[in-house]
Amino acid sequence: MIFWLDDKDIHFPDPSLSEPDGLLAVGGDLQLERLLEAYQHGIFPWYDEDSPILWYAPQERFVLYPEELKLSKSLRKTIQSRKFEVKIDYDFPQVIRSCATIDRKDQDGTWIIQEMQEAYIKLHQAGYAHSIETWLEDELVGGLYGVQIGNVFCGESMFSKVADASKVALAYLAQEQGLDLIDCQIHSDHLERLGARMIPQKQYFTILQAQKL
Repeated sequence: MIFWLDDKDIHFPDPSLSEPDGLLAVGGDLQLERLLEAYQHGIFPWYDEDSPILWYAPQERFVLYPEELKLSKSLRKTIQSRKFEVKIDYDFPQVIRSCATIDRKDQDGTWIIQEMQEAYIKLHQAGYAHSIETWLEDELVGGLYGVQIGNVFCGESMFSKVADASKVALAYLAQEQGLDLIDCQIHSDHLERLGARMIPQKQYFTILQAQKL
């Protein structure tokens, strides 16, 4: 069942009522309070310039348990070489812009439209959204960003301009930040090779509800 949101009420319907494709609700806005309400209940916005704001709560959640991260021998060598300098929240706006503009195979355009960028930069400024960045000779060459709810990191997007740059950022997130779970939201072959897997929505909500914002 798809719900239409009240512009004045930031609350969401029960996420377990989402459609098979995960779509739960339409409308509302990207104000900080509504976004926080969404993430605390396992809901996230995903849409483009040609549609209203769409809110998703997938019935199966694609997640990475930090201890299940799979690193190839070559990636381990890259990490050990300290080729990249890893920084946290050094240039969040540049990370989100890079995620929005980088060319991706079989993808025309981006869902990280200007409205989304502005909303997540505000989340970052308020201390709820974070970036893990990889730098090479003073140039940002890879990274990721997302929203953190307690010890659950809800990953939004990642980018890489140099081989392994985004993987190094993900490895740092998984190994150095004391997380219980990384929420990858939607399935990708790339993240599955790194150890991410599907879990039932109910199991994800149980983990999420144990967190404190």
